[in-house]
Amino acid sequence: MSASDLPTTTTEQPSALAVLRASGRRRTLAKLLGPAFVAAVAYIDPGNFATNFTAGARYGYLLVWVIVAANVIAMLVQYLSAKIGIATGKDLPELCREHFRRPVTIGLWFQAELVAMATDLAEFVGAAVGLNLLFGIPLLPAGLITAVVAFGILALQERGHRRFELAIIALLAIVTFGFLYDLILVGTSPAGAVAGLVPRLAGPDSVLLAAGIVGATVMPHVVYLHSALTKSRIPARDTGERRSLLRYAGVDVTLALGVAGLINLSMVLIAAHLFHRNGRTDTDTIEAVHAGLGQYIGGGAALAFAVALLASGLSSSSVGTYAGQVVMQGFLRRRVPLFLRRAVTMLPALVVLAAGVETTTALVVSQVILSFGIPFALTPLVLLTRRRDVMGPFVNRHLTTVVASVVVALIIGLNIYLLAVTFFP
Repeated sequence: MSASDLPTTTTEQPSALAVLRASGRRRTLAKLLGPAFVAAVAYIDPGNFATNFTAGARYGYLLVWVIVAANVIAMLVQYLSAKIGIATGKDLPELCREHFRRPVTIGLWFQAELVAMATDLAEFVGAAVGLNLLFGIPLLPAGLITAVVAFGILALQERGHRRFELAIIALLAIVTFGFLYDLILVGTSPAGAVAGLVPRLAGPDSVLLAAGIVGATVMPHVVYLHSALTKSRIPARDTGERRSLLRYAGVDVTLALGVAGLINLSMVLIAAHLFHRNGRTDTDTIEAVHAGLGQYIGGGAALAFAVALLASGLSSSSVGTYAGQVVMQGFLRRRVPLFLRRAVTMLPALVVLAAGVETTTALVVSQVILSFGIPFALTPLVLLTRRRDVMGPFVNRHLTTVVASVVVALIIGLNIYLLAVTFFP
């Protein structure tokens, strides 16, 4: 009998997801959570501190509905971003390069780089202010320290995505506990918070803050990043495994963005109850918030705020740099040294710190700039996720596309109105 006549047996190696599932449901869930928490850090960056505390101090509970609406939008957006990565095995910038004309791709890349600079402005200024409040370090040296620490956190990515994710989650936990502590000490008005769920505005200034809140909450760069985090994290063998990964991604997004939403809401509630109620409607700087917490509540509340601000700035700065690499590599197929990329995008932030520009104003303006960048990230996301030739069986339902399109239209309309009241009052 020849060797070819002998019976053969083939044993297919179990997939990465199957091996993970064998460890148990809870352990599988814990292992698959992470990408949305990395993205969620951008939703509580120092720009949120500036817009949320200013909104609460100036208007009380008036803009609570904006916080809630922006967070719901963020959940939808990040789910679609995770979905496109899982379904296609490619990130959003890569898909834009493949399916759009080159001039469009170049334009999307260029505006994404401008948005990256606005993002760095918020993150570096916020972390620098945090270091200044905690240790009295001048703002410019504090900004340089922020850059060094951000590089250190980002270096964990080279040793595996899980270490980087855990470091980011730890910093997110610091921010969460800091604001939970402050909210318990300050208290709030449940009736006022419920009344704030009714959509309404109070003039051009409230529109500016509403645009800033949306810009600070729905972050364009993590729309690109989330798809990169999910595209090959756990390789899927077939459609069934992709559906399973998508279900886990839904849980990830719900938990992570839910935490971020509660943090943002707590900022407004603290400011409304502590400052607006006491007639301190002019408390519109981070330094004033820190001082007010110390004056009304005590040093512990002020310390918790400063530590949360620093953790927010450091974590979001690291995530921002990572997102910048994804944007450039996806749109242009170019990879630049991390130090050079960071040096370019952080330059405006360092200029602001060196020039002594009022930090909270710079933060609010940076968030308004970000709100103008949102449609340029969301429009390609909606266009691509509605195409069956891109998504296959994971193509959006018609209702999902309609809702996402309405979101983009509302943001564009808000920005047009903002331009009108700013330049043609």
